[in-house]
Parts: sequence; C-alpha cells; structure tokens
Amino acid sequence: MQTISFLFLSFFFAIGLVIGSFLNCLIYRVKIKRSFLSGRSYCPKCKHKLSWFDLIPVLSYLQLAGKCRYCQKSISFQYPLVEIAIGILYAAAAAILEPSIVFLASFTLFNLFSLFYYWFIISVLVVVFVYDLLWYIIPDEAVFAGILATAAFCASRFFYEFFLTGSANFEILANPLLASVFAFSFFLTVFLVSSGKWMGFGDVKYAALMGMVLGFPDIAVGLFLSFFLGAIIGLSLIGLKKKEISSEIPFGPFLVSGTIAALFFGKDIIFIYLGI
Repeated sequence: MQTISFLFLSFFFAIGLVIGSFLNCLIYRVKIKRSFLSGRSYCPKCKHKLSWFDLIPVLSYLQLAGKCRYCQKSISFQYPLVEIAIGILYAAAAAILEPSIVFLASFTLFNLFSLFYYWFIISVLVVVFVYDLLWYIIPDEAVFAGILATAAFCASRFFYEFFLTGSANFEILANPLLASVFAFSFFLTVFLVSSGKWMGFGDVKYAALMGMVLGFPDIAVGLFLSFFLGAIIGLSLIGLKKKEISSEIPFGPFLVSGTIAALFFGKDIIFIYLGI
C-alpha cells in the first residue's frame, strides 16, 4: 500500500509540474492581454518559438542553465519555482485534502472531483500570488474563475449529499457564502476607511474568493495568518532597509499564503489554539 501511495503522490507531483509550466505561460499572457490558446510558447525576450524539449518542466531550465537556448538571455527563476510549487501543492492536496484517493480507502468518484477542484483553486491562488508579486495587481480573471469554480463545487456537494442522504444540508451553501460576504465586507471597510491606502480593491475582491473557499471557521485562520505574515515580512523588509514605511508592498501573496495554510491546516490550527 505504501508503494502504491508513493506512486500516486509522484504521479500527482508530475501533473503539478506540467500544470505549473502552463501557469507560467498563462501568467505572462494575462499580463500582455493575449489568449493562452493562441500560438506556441516563445521566449519573452527574443520571441523565438520554443520546441517541446525547451518546455520540459524544471529539467529544461536546469539543462539550459537558466538561459534561453536561442538568445542566451537569463530565464527567470520564477519558472522552475512555480512548477515545483504546483507539484508539491498538488501532491499535498491529494494526501491531506483527499487522502482516500492516495490510500485507496472508501474512494468515490466525488473524491476525485473534489481533488480536481482543489487543484484548480490552488492553480488560481498561485497565479494570484505570482501576478501580484510581480506587478502589484490581482487579476480579476483569476478571482472570478475561482469564485465560479467554488460556487459550482459547493452546489455539487449540496446535490451529491442530497441524493446520497435524501436530506438537504443548506449549510454547505450558506457557510461559504456568509464567509465570503464577511471577508469582503471587512476588507471593503478597511479599503474605504483608508481611502485605498492600506490595500487595493483587488485585495477586496480576492477576500470574497478567500471566504468562499475557506468558509467558517477557517476564514478566521486564513485572515489572521495573512495579516500576521504581512506584518512580519513587512517589518523585516523595513528593518533591512529594503522598503520604507511609505513603500507599497503587495498584499496578495500574504493573502494567498494564508488561504493555502488555512485550506490545508485550518482546523488543526484551531484545535491547537483551543487546546483540543
């Protein structure tokens, strides 16, 4: 069983590497307003079209020593980092959020559907993380895609449980909706009170997605971790003279980090905090 589980996790990690490579392309094309469906991948510096052997996740970067094969200009370390991060997160999602798939215990097709949803949301979150880190803006396309996917997932859970048990559990729908409204309202209040100086409106829109993904009580953990990480890293950058108090620091990466941490370990953190 352990060997099979390891093979499953390795396979999921490999899928993550491939998706991570695609997301790197997607992030760049969203920035330049070009569809990811139009044309082959190319070097953003010399515009030379890339062959399949230039696009092998991580391995191509290592084989080329981090430089374009055609113009010899440096390739951002973002590319292998995103690929590895997605690979790890995809495997972790299977092991932590849907362990029945990895360990073949009480496995159902809905577990597989749930895993696909978690993979999609993780992909959306990583796009937001990288995009905001690079360009100080959270893309609406990613946020709205995440909200629609989560709404569809919650509706699917509701109907799946209804057909399974014959009873309607409206908490499946109400919990994420209320958490979304709560998070959005809280961030909107901060935005209005500060006249947009403390956070951008993109963060407000992301809060709606964050609340819907996490629900109660995990949204409280996600928000706490986001602000805690933001404060620690922000003060550290100021202390190291990398930033000034008046400098703009993107909040999206902290929100995403808090979301992912709460998604994987939210209830465990709550239990530890309450001493259970």
